[in-house]
Amino acid sequence: MSLGALCRAMLALCLAVLLSGCATTGKDPRDPWEGYNRQITEFNLVLDENVLEPVAKGYQAVFPGLVRAGVSNFFGNLTDVWSTANNLLQAKPRETTESLFRVSINSTLGLLGVIDVATELNIPRHKEDFGQTLGRWGVPPGPYLVLPVLGPSTLRDTVALPVDWKGDLLNIYDIAVQSPLSVLRVVDKRANYLGAGNFLDAAALDKYTFIREAYLQRRRGSLPRNALVELEERYDLPEPGTPSAPATPSARPQPGAAAP
Repeated sequence: MSLGALCRAMLALCLAVLLSGCATTGKDPRDPWEGYNRQITEFNLVLDENVLEPVAKGYQAVFPGLVRAGVSNFFGNLTDVWSTANNLLQAKPRETTESLFRVSINSTLGLLGVIDVATELNIPRHKEDFGQTLGRWGVPPGPYLVLPVLGPSTLRDTVALPVDWKGDLLNIYDIAVQSPLSVLRVVDKRANYLGAGNFLDAAALDKYTFIREAYLQRRRGSLPRNALVELEERYDLPEPGTPSAPATPSARPQPGAAAP
């Protein structure tokens, strides 16, 4: 079974549990499934501590920084392709053009993205996914939801995941190539955040709440202002920059979680 098929199976199981009503109701209106979410978060943290983090440390120890940078750049270029499509779907002409330039330059001069020439030319990255595209057109995020292995999400972002998987350029490769590349991408991403674990341990009395608030604020900040009205009315969140709005921290990523 490929990594993508495994993730889809876990996602289906997760949604089945929620729809069956087994999840407990939390006090936070954004997080009605807090009981379930806390259990999955604990599972993900244990998985990260015992599997992903040691593998990422080994990867970092074996491969020099230049090689790891090339790997990250390669996967970043694949992500830029899907971001270009989502910027187009969001009717953002400048971001679409810049994303297209990034892909074109890095795929040619950058040797299939291994060298990030576009960043050296000061062409910004506009990372977008289908969950953000739905948010752009007014689809509310819905409740907070933690997915096994994949980590923090919302109901909207979870529904959008199959579209994101379909748009992943790794799908163009044969399964014999796709599977190891998928694993390498997860390990590389985890290695890039090895320093964040100590920050989370030191900063958070309640890791679950810390991760949840970091994720929700980051996703909220990725959407345009006119797409936030429904979210603000539904969840009564403060405006960024007000005294009651906590700063967005760089929380330790959940295993396999993307950053949008």
